[in-house]
Amino acid sequence: MPSALRVAMIGTGFMGKAHSHAWRTAPRFFDLPAEPRMAVIVGTDAARTTAAAERFGWEEASTDWREVVARDDIDAVDICSPGDTHAEIAVAALAAGKHVLCEKPLANTVDDAERMADAAAAASGLVALCGFSYRRTPALALARRLIADGRIGEVRHVRAQYLQDWLSDAEAPAAWRLDRERAGSGALGDIGAHSVDTAQWLTGSAIVEVSGVLRTFVTERPARADAVGLGGVGDRDAPRVPVTVDDAGAFTARFDDGALGVFEFSRMATGRRNANRIEIDGERGSIAFDFERMNELEVYDAADEAGVQGFRRVQATEAGHPYLEAWWPVGHGLGYEHTFTHEIVDFVRAVAGEGPVEPDFAQALQVQRVLAAVEESDRSRGIRTAVGEATA
Repeated sequence: MPSALRVAMIGTGFMGKAHSHAWRTAPRFFDLPAEPRMAVIVGTDAARTTAAAERFGWEEASTDWREVVARDDIDAVDICSPGDTHAEIAVAALAAGKHVLCEKPLANTVDDAERMADAAAAASGLVALCGFSYRRTPALALARRLIADGRIGEVRHVRAQYLQDWLSDAEAPAAWRLDRERAGSGALGDIGAHSVDTAQWLTGSAIVEVSGVLRTFVTERPARADAVGLGGVGDRDAPRVPVTVDDAGAFTARFDDGALGVFEFSRMATGRRNANRIEIDGERGSIAFDFERMNELEVYDAADEAGVQGFRRVQATEAGHPYLEAWWPVGHGLGYEHTFTHEIVDFVRAVAGEGPVEPDFAQALQVQRVLAAVEESDRSRGIRTAVGEATA
């Protein structure tokens, strides 16, 4: 492997900012087998992309992703653009011999996700990784280790919530995340996908059947005037723009090992900024996590003496906890941005053959099939739907 990994990143928005920070930070805290080189950032607007290159530290700016993907001086392509672009870019990048890191969800449809997974499987020697960044939260990685070690025994229940409130105001503006053609789905694919991936990854089991319901509470919104975070400021004098995705939803799930799952996701949960929660209950114990307290894990051991049983709070900040060897002294917590840094670390190591490619495109395709099954169940008024039946 060459001493430098020359990277092209496509996308200048929220995820482009997060990934830029991660590409710049990863080699400064972790010993990597290659030095990431932030070669070129690609956007749709020349002025905005040039400004992003200067601010985030990219060597060049471009508005032509096809030309960039074909360049001989690019080794890896990082896709941070809206979901409707993922399949075309990823397939082209793999065909051009580039390693690919693609933001979640993998695509807008199962058909596109299958094309991407097929292209990755055919690209011998190339890494194709999907960016489910919450896997790289040290406390969650510790939870997976404990579950895999049998600390809670046979898994029986999975309860997951992902709650945000940035769309609670009916006058919050329209954005690409509210357009089905660009985003594929709403809260389901945007944040529900994280819960699906986390649950399957933690338990080591696949969701095989779902029964779901989706709701859109606000069917049209004002055009956006200025971007602020995920949302922005609506122009009250502008025409209303239709909302074509879900605002919230819920589904029950059956896992292939017999476990029962309950999932809820919303971008209209007033007061909840980023409440990404999951609890796994087993025959001998339970594990609970809430990203609003991301450095903590709650662990319950049923073998504890009666009278002192209860959830134990574990601070996942010890040097022996996943990813923590490169960071701060015990008790000095990490933040949201660190999950992306860890993602880059894992990606670079995978490219060098020094670590697993997880989640790969095949695993991300499984998540896409779960999302499609939830949508199919909703269209069928909640009828239980087998994962793999729906292709939308």
